[in-house]
Amino acid sequence: MNEYNFKKIDAFATEKSDGNPAGCVLLENLNDISELEMLQIAKELKGFVSEVGYVAQLSSNEFDLRYFSSEREVDFCGHATIAIIYDMIKSNCRLTSIQTLTINTNKGKLKVDNRVDSDDSVFIMSPVPLFVDPVSDCSGLSEKLRIPNSAISNSLPISLINAGLSTLIVPIKDLDSILSIKPDLDELKEFCQKRGVDIIEVFTTDVSNKSNNFRTRVFAPTFGYIEDPATGSGNSAFGYYLIKNKMWSGGTLLIEQNGLREKFNIVKLQKQPDENNIERVWFGGGAITRIEGKYKTYL
Repeated sequence: MNEYNFKKIDAFATEKSDGNPAGCVLLENLNDISELEMLQIAKELKGFVSEVGYVAQLSSNEFDLRYFSSEREVDFCGHATIAIIYDMIKSNCRLTSIQTLTINTNKGKLKVDNRVDSDDSVFIMSPVPLFVDPVSDCSGLSEKLRIPNSAISNSLPISLINAGLSTLIVPIKDLDSILSIKPDLDELKEFCQKRGVDIIEVFTTDVSNKSNNFRTRVFAPTFGYIEDPATGSGNSAFGYYLIKNKMWSGGTLLIEQNGLREKFNIVKLQKQPDENNIERVWFGGGAITRIEGKYKTYL
């Protein structure tokens, strides 16, 4: 039997919403647990959390991170990163005064901006984007989303962008249409796998609260569940989409996310150039720790 420190943390939660649940397993070293155990824990927690993040602290401000869903390893998981880093800062007084942290992921070394005191948030620098052009055949997409083809806007492009995960960005005409989407997991999983897509993100400028900028929903059938209620990597890809299509002049964007008209989660997006002068999207938010204890495995 092996025993690990475990937390269940809800990222991007607000006073009106539940956020997106992530599991956190805290380790001395990522080699202290096998990949088989990582996947097994994620399988056992299916339906309880979306993904499980495994984290080890290397120094005062540097961390190793890996992520698993119930189906497979996830190269980068934004909401789990928000949940884990926010909780570590809140629970470790030695991290409170450190402004910039570094995380090592399968998508490279990324920066974390600690704004817990000033904004009750942490902001994560998303991976350098990869734009796939032209986009693979999207015929039948509206059928798989179970909406009329007329609900997909033809004034903006459908794009495939990887900012941690291969994300198909789909413009939708209005809020009612985006809220009506109710896809079948297996049908949408087959559609995504045939086209090399990890997740599908739909968006509209029609929002529930006019102080926000966009409404998004993210569907993740290749990871074993139909909808991701608040996501960092998907909305980072969306941020790069907005930059490419000149739809983001500057400032912080507030993204409503999920399929509930009023009880939406909030994901914050900002942009700034990195040390190589490449414009990078940063996603931000806070989290609420719900459960803390020990996780036991018998592999």
